[in-house]
Parts: sequence; C-alpha cells; structure tokens
Amino acid sequence: MALLESSKNESIVYENGILYENEAEAAAENCGLKKPLRKIADKRIFEYKWFNMLTIGSLHVQAIYGAYLAITGHAKWQTLFFAYLLYIVSGLGITAGAHRLWSHRAYKAKWQLKLTLIIFNTIAFQNSLYHWCRDHRVHHKFSDTDADPHNATRGFFFSHCGWLLTKRHPLMITAGKRVDFSDLENDAFVMFQRKHGLWMFALFCFILPTYIPYYFWNETLLNAWLIPTCLRYVAVLNITWCVNSVAHIWGHKPYDKSILASQNVFVSIIALGEGWHNYHHIFPWDYKTAELGNYRLNLTTMFINFMAKIGWAYDLKTVNKETIDTRKKRTGDGTETNIWGWADPDQSKSDRAMAKIIFKNYN
Repeated sequence: MALLESSKNESIVYENGILYENEAEAAAENCGLKKPLRKIADKRIFEYKWFNMLTIGSLHVQAIYGAYLAITGHAKWQTLFFAYLLYIVSGLGITAGAHRLWSHRAYKAKWQLKLTLIIFNTIAFQNSLYHWCRDHRVHHKFSDTDADPHNATRGFFFSHCGWLLTKRHPLMITAGKRVDFSDLENDAFVMFQRKHGLWMFALFCFILPTYIPYYFWNETLLNAWLIPTCLRYVAVLNITWCVNSVAHIWGHKPYDKSILASQNVFVSIIALGEGWHNYHHIFPWDYKTAELGNYRLNLTTMFINFMAKIGWAYDLKTVNKETIDTRKKRTGDGTETNIWGWADPDQSKSDRAMAKIIFKNYN
C-alpha cells in the first residue's frame, strides 16, 4: 500500500472527530492515503523500540511479583483496597476521560469534571491525553488497516501491545498528521498535561501511589511499590489493550458483521463498559458506548450519568432505538435481538423451536 500525493481538499472532520458509516474511503483520499480494498496488513520488517520493550517488560515482571505478594497475603488489606481504588479511578481516566469525552466528544464536561478526569488520566499514564486521543481518532478513521496504530489484522500480540514496541507504519504517521485535533489544542487541561506530563506522570502514577500506603498505614516500601503501583499500572494497561486486541478478535457483531470490532462481555467487565465494541465502532458518538443503558457491565456510563445529575457533565449524546434497529437489520450478523422474554413478537421462530421446556405440564 503506497502513499499518494497529498490531496488539496481539507480532511473530513466531524464534531466527534470520527467517521460515519461508509466514509473511510473518502477520508483516506482526503488524507492523501490509499485505502486497501482488503483489510490485510502489508508485509513489513519491524523496527523495534528497545527502550519500550525494556521498560514495559520490566514493569510486567515486577507486576507479576506484586500479584504473588497480593495473593499470598503479604500485603495489608488497606494496600489491596487502595490498589483496587486506583484501578477504578485510573480506568475512568481512560474510559470516561480520554475515550468518551476527549476522543469522541460524546458528552461535554464542566471544568470540575475535566480537572477530575485529567488527574485520573494522569494516574493511568498511557502517554499524554493528547497523543492518546490522536491515536484513537486515527484508529477509528482507518480501523484495522495499516494506518491504524494497533491494526488487528496483524494478530493478537501486535494489536494488544506489539504496536507500542515497534516504530509506526508510515501510513499511520501520515494519517495522524492530517486528522483534526484543534479541539484538543484549544483545551487548556489537555495542553497543560501535555506540557507538564513528565512530572505529573511521575507524581500521580508512581510516587504518590507508593508513598501513600508507606506513610499512612505503614505498608512496606516494597509492597507499596509492587502492588498499588506496578501491579495496578500494568493491569490497567493490559485491560485497555484488551479493547484493541480481544474485542477486535473474539465476540459477536450484531450491528455490523463486516468489521473486526466485536461485542465482548469479558472486556466490558474488566474495562468498565468498553467491551461493547461492535456497537461503539458504528455509533462512536454515543456516550454509553453501548445500546443498553444498564450499569451492570458499564460502570463508566453510571459515572457519567452521576456527573450529569450533579451538573458536571452535560449534552450527553446517544442514538435512538429506531436508528439502532435499522442498522442491526441491515448490516448485523443477527446474533443479538433485544426481547423482553418468551412470546415477545420479536422472538424468532427458530429460537422458539430450539427452546427446551422441562417439567412440562401435559394436562
């Protein structure tokens, strides 16, 4: 797949920073890229980022030892609870902050919520918020092609973390330069973190999570470093990566069977509601990232709704049921139909025929 000369046309930009259905080719042309007819990765020789490999590898080794200490009862219960709390708040910094608010503009936030989410996101430390959103918007515009930072057609490992261990594909670099990020550049919170990220990440992600257990409840320094810092950090990293890998490989596709993004319950559980990925890639401006609004497998939606009730979040965008049902019937794989139960008019005849009724009353 070769680079083309830059188009004189402006890049296609929408309020939510992503594409609508069937506009990937148009966006590729406007970004000066040639979209492949088939989503199959080009053969390439990878150039490795050795520093990333060493640091990420080292953190994983320490996290494994931290997990051992946590499981075998070497740490205080306060330390384990603190690690879990950090997992939740740093997760929300990614899901409610970097993803739904800043990448997709699926809702708006007042300064109080922005400040909260910036702190949460800094605890998570998955590069600067600006660069996270940049990669994610490019991912949606050119999903599962060589312009996608974590192209799932290259396999599980690459889409999970391999993309961080190798230099970027030239197409991804070109696409990233031509996507509009003016809203991020005009956001004081985003740019403050980008400018002062070095000390912010060091303080909020590593120093404070280690110091607090050590100072306040006399946890050992080793446990404080390995469990609420290393283990928590690596766990949240891998949970986020699962959205790019697991949810692009395994699951069903009730909204569009032609894309790799899939509905994955496991990912939704661990990623605070981010696993309803087939829906999300079709309707990325929906603040729920899912069709259903229940909170059992979507903690992030509950958080945003709570923030809306206290006035910190507003203009929450979602999709009407008619539009969703129409899309399901047109492009879905037929694996998901929302019915209230037996005898619902939408229940298929095949479902009724396959049902097994036990303790049947023959009277």
